[in-house]
Amino acid sequence: MNVYLLETAKEFARRGMCVDVYTRRHDPEDPEIVELSPRARVIHIPSGPLSADKNGVYQLLDGFCRAVDDYRDRHELQYDVIWSHYWLSGLVGIDLKRRWGLPHVTSFHTLSELKRLALPGESDPPERDASERLIMDDADRIVVWSENERDALGQVYDVPAAKISIIPPGVDSARFAPGIQSASREALGIGDGRILLYVGRLERLKGVDIVLKALATMEDADDVELLVVGGAENSTERERLRGLSQEFGIADRVRFIPSVDQSDLPDYYSAADVCVLPSYYESFGLAALEAASCGRPVVASKVGGLPSVVRDGVTGFLVGWQCPGPFMEKLQILLNDPELRRQMGAAARTHALRLSWQRAVTDLAILFGTIRDVRTAAGCGAAAG
Repeated sequence: MNVYLLETAKEFARRGMCVDVYTRRHDPEDPEIVELSPRARVIHIPSGPLSADKNGVYQLLDGFCRAVDDYRDRHELQYDVIWSHYWLSGLVGIDLKRRWGLPHVTSFHTLSELKRLALPGESDPPERDASERLIMDDADRIVVWSENERDALGQVYDVPAAKISIIPPGVDSARFAPGIQSASREALGIGDGRILLYVGRLERLKGVDIVLKALATMEDADDVELLVVGGAENSTERERLRGLSQEFGIADRVRFIPSVDQSDLPDYYSAADVCVLPSYYESFGLAALEAASCGRPVVASKVGGLPSVVRDGVTGFLVGWQCPGPFMEKLQILLNDPELRRQMGAAARTHALRLSWQRAVTDLAILFGTIRDVRTAAGCGAAAG
C-alpha cells in the first residue's frame, strides 16, 4: 500500500495536480511535512500517543479527523476529492466528507471477511468488519485492483457493480528491469546455486510455510536456497517460520532478510531464478508484478488478483491449492529447466510493460473527474493515508 500511495501521488504531481497525504505522526523524528516531489507531500498529524499500534489507532480517529480539519482550515487548503486507503482511513474519509462536502473514493487493499474466508481463524479488531461495510455504503466510489476483487465485493458484501471501478496498479518498469543475474548475486553476496525468492509481509495469510514444506520435499535440491525478503526482524511470524525451517531440516537453505528499500529490490529479483507467492489471499500481488517486470517467472496461488498478474503457463504457474505438493511440482519444473525460465521470464516482462503507473493514474484521473469537476491543473486532490 505504501508503494501504491507513493507512486500514484508522484504521478499525479507530475501532471500538475497537488496531493496531500495525511497520516498520523507515530515517530518523534517525523517532520510535519515530507516533500515527495513538487506538489506531492506527506503531512504528519499529531494524534494520540506515538506508540499506539494499528489496533489502538481506532480509538484515536475522532481526534485525528479534528486535527486534519484544523490543519486544512489554518492553511486555507482546498481539495477536490478525498481518497482513503484501508478501513481506518476509510472511517476518516467518511468524517471528512461530511465536514468538507467533498466526494469520497476509497480503496481497501485487504478486507476482513475475505481474509477469514481464505484462511479461517484470521483475527482482526472487532470493529473492522462493520466499519468496512459502513465505508462501502458511504463511499461515492470504490477502486479495486482486479475483477476478482470486484466480484467478491458483490458476492460477499452486496456492493453494486456500478459503484466499483477496476484500476490495477502499475510498476516502474525502468527501475524494475531485467538485470544481469551474476552481477546482482555478487552485489548481494549470493552463490551460484538455484534461488527461490519470496518478497512481502510476513503473516500467516502469505503462506510462506507452504514454500518451506515444498522446499523440504524437493528431490535433488541441495543447491536450492530460499530468500524470504520482508517483515520485521523480530516478528512472531518470522520466528515461527525459522522454527519450521529447522524442523524441516532446511534451515541452512533459507535466508530471512528484513524489508529492503525499493531501490534495492530489483537486485533481489534479478538474482533469483523463480519468484513465489503462496498467499491464501491477495488483492493483487504487487511483488508478482515487480518480479515479472524484472523478467522472472512467478509461481503463485490462484487467488484474488494474482491471475491478472501471472498468466498460467505463459509467465509462470498458478497453483489452485494451498498445499506444498502442487507448489513443489511447479517450482521444480522451472528450477530444472533454464530455457523455460528464460521464455517465461521474457513473456512476464512483456506482460508487465502493459501495466504502468502512468496508465493507472490516467484511469484514476478520469474517475475523479467524473465524480467531481477538477478545477484546474493547479487544483488539489487529497489522499487520507
